[in-house]
Amino acid sequence: MNYRLTCLTPLLVGDGRELAPIDYMIWKDQVNVLDQNRIFKLLSRGPRLENYLNQLKRADKLDFASWGGFAQNFAGRRIPFEHPSSTAIWERARAEHLFIPLFASNQRGPYLPGSALKGALRTGLLYSRWTPELFKDLTARLQGDRPLRRPGEAADERLVGPPPSSRMKVVGAADSHPVAESVMKVYLSRTATLAPRGNRFELGWKTAPRGTVDGSRPEESAPSFSEMASPGTVFEGRWSEREFYRLPDVCRVLHWKEAAGAATLVRAANAFSESLLTQHLRYMEVVGLARVKESVAELLDKVRSLSASSNACVISLGWGGGIMSKSGYVDTSAEPYREMMRHIALYSKAIQSGLPFPKTRRILFLGNQPAAMPGWALVEFA
Repeated sequence: MNYRLTCLTPLLVGDGRELAPIDYMIWKDQVNVLDQNRIFKLLSRGPRLENYLNQLKRADKLDFASWGGFAQNFAGRRIPFEHPSSTAIWERARAEHLFIPLFASNQRGPYLPGSALKGALRTGLLYSRWTPELFKDLTARLQGDRPLRRPGEAADERLVGPPPSSRMKVVGAADSHPVAESVMKVYLSRTATLAPRGNRFELGWKTAPRGTVDGSRPEESAPSFSEMASPGTVFEGRWSEREFYRLPDVCRVLHWKEAAGAATLVRAANAFSESLLTQHLRYMEVVGLARVKESVAELLDKVRSLSASSNACVISLGWGGGIMSKSGYVDTSAEPYREMMRHIALYSKAIQSGLPFPKTRRILFLGNQPAAMPGWALVEFA
């Protein structure tokens, strides 16, 4: 069996690599990734190497007037911006906002790690198994003499099973075949937030390191640039299911009612995506981002059209999806959930504020206008 993943919105599944501002130069609305080995070899033949190394040590980003020829002649890769307006935004941005996370790739080209696909489907399975009683149990354990250090891990083991008996043992996803580098672009994104105004909320945009600007002035907020696969990009790879785990005696020993194959994961993923997109749609209605709302509504229609499918689903994966896309729980206004989160130091302040949680969303700008949410894809099994 194989899987086929089609990007519905720009997608970034990284492998931990990123470009620092001194690793590339902007020329002709492209990110020109410098081949530093070739540059060092060239400069070592003359007196300019020391000047170049000194600038690498001191500079936030390379001076195009001095070293622009490298962007033209010594670029290992040229990654176009999604829109030419990103060049001016990049030039005005502070250096700490110019680190560009890269899509996972090897010597053959960009690829989708199988673990990313399997993880997104696992999140859907988590969603189908959450219970209020589990929140109460986790809350009690967070308040005990020896509070949980990793409540998420404890919940995962309760819902999906510890590694020796995990319900995801049934399935395996191989890394996809590599795709052409030409499908990758550098996209601009910003973080939208809810700004309280009396008894209602309005759109704001996050600045860095903290603060918010009015929703009508996104150009003053902190930009972020990322290498992403464009909508329509297709990743294909091998999907396997181990029939051994379907044997009744094996299921009984592992305390499973049934083995979780592709059909089970597809149904859970579609249910999770429908619930998650419904929450995003409400958020976009509150903040008034019409174009993003239209994009989310189209995704929601796509999910609902697959409600009866056993071999196709819409999932959220990769970078920018936010806490709800990774935790597998959507109703963050439920009191059992909020009570548990109050006892987790990382989130306690946000919960105690009384504001909706989470109050932020990562928004992609297409044509320098807020247009979509990252990381949505259609997965088909055949």
